Amino acid sequence: MARLSNGQALPGKLFVVEGIDGSGKSTQLDLLRKWLSASGYCIGFSEWNSSPIVRATTKRGKKKQLLTPVTFCLVHAVDFADRFEQQILPALKAGAIVLADRYIYTAFARDAARGVDPEYVRQVYSFAAIPTVALYFRVGLDESLRRIITGRPKLKWYEAGMDLGLSEDPLESYRLFQGRILREYDRLVDECDLHVIDAMLPIVDQQRLVRDTILPHLEGALRAEASPWRRTVSAEGLSGRYLDMTPTTGA
Repeated sequence: MARLSNGQALPGKLFVVEGIDGSGKSTQLDLLRKWLSASGYCIGFSEWNSSPIVRATTKRGKKKQLLTPVTFCLVHAVDFADRFEQQILPALKAGAIVLADRYIYTAFARDAARGVDPEYVRQVYSFAAIPTVALYFRVGLDESLRRIITGRPKLKWYEAGMDLGLSEDPLESYRLFQGRILREYDRLVDECDLHVIDAMLPIVDQQRLVRDTILPHLEGALRAEASPWRRTVSAEGLSGRYLDMTPTTGA
């Protein structure tokens, strides 16, 4: 189960995914969501940097390259606080499963990589609930870069760490910056009990490991009232968008 920062247990389950850009964590979380949904569980979802409260501010700050490491930290903290109060905590109190694409460990890794005091960052996020399971998808820098630049014209300014002055070459800056983040994540594995998944494995093998890790923690999670057709489709191991559609009968 998930727990509040004071140790109080929450009825719901909180499963989060972490990793550097290009780790494939979002793909794995989407597959997990479909599997859990097909199994009848009530699912909540929250994604890093998606709160409408700070969306315009973040976009403007990035476009004009106004964000310092500390302001970057605080803007993302406001984003997280809003999503935690509006999305994550209510769902956990209701007993649902919450899936989070990035959690506080993203801030721990990225902000430290930008030179912000790690203890300061931890204090900023000290209100956050402790996840049931935190999955860390570990991938090498070269593979990360290959995945990111495939089909993309160029790296984003902050994504490449160009604000830190590590290198004038965006690709080299990306390697240096993401290398810093990777080292921070590796430090967090033991400190924050992150469960490591080898992101170089085939997608199907990764998902098998994800489900094997999550399965023991599902007992007691809130389920939706299942219709007969959904139970039949779920029993066949199928999942997808059609599970959310109402079946129709022929004329």
